[in-house]
Amino acid sequence: MRINLQPAYLLHRRPYRDSSQLVEVFTAEHGRLSLVARGVRRKTRGGNTAALLQPFVPLLVSFSGRAELKTLTHAEAAGRAGRLEGAALFSGFYLNELLVRLLHRYDPHPPLFAIYGDTLEALSRGAAADTALRRFELALLDELGYSFALDAEAETGEVLDADSWYRLEPERGLLACSQGVGEVQRYYGGDLLAIAGDNFSGSAARTAKRLLRQALAAHLGDMPLRSRSLFQQFATGNVAPGSAAEEQS
Repeated sequence: MRINLQPAYLLHRRPYRDSSQLVEVFTAEHGRLSLVARGVRRKTRGGNTAALLQPFVPLLVSFSGRAELKTLTHAEAAGRAGRLEGAALFSGFYLNELLVRLLHRYDPHPPLFAIYGDTLEALSRGAAADTALRRFELALLDELGYSFALDAEAETGEVLDADSWYRLEPERGLLACSQGVGEVQRYYGGDLLAIAGDNFSGSAARTAKRLLRQALAAHLGDMPLRSRSLFQQFATGNVAPGSAAEEQS
């Protein structure tokens, strides 16, 4: 198998053997892949490629091999990477970690690849990080077949009542509940209808964050997200963006 100049983004990298790196990439037509980038840690031979293999840089990659772990044979820039700083940088790490944790290898998702690129561009332009992340999370759930109706009750199919309360069962969807259900487990109908209409302002923004965190948790398993922990450390001044970037990538 030999693939040439496939659009891709690097999601994660780590040292591999003496002078190589093991890189996780998200490609447009082949999904998530693990590739060996041989010799890139040798300054005399791998300098140019190593400099390219950074998160959030649009790439064209070529790779070959018959085994599941293939060899990166070429990489070049496919455009300029938007600059992510502060909260936007940690938002990018979060996107990458979601893709590594939730995408199966060799399972292509071309629409999600395009949405990922658009989300990085929005973050680099200074778009509201919360809104960009919620839209991406919704798209990710939909692409993976885990989405649910945001404007209809799962059992009856009726449109949500803006003045009623609902709870989420990730495998079924939104179900009517009483106000007596714990506050962190219930969602206000008016907020849910706003989210369904792509409105993430006010209380709908807080509801969307809780709702999608619950929906994703059902598929992420018990291991905490490292990017979330790093952002909390950054917000409290306990980690610098540069060191966080090195650790996350």
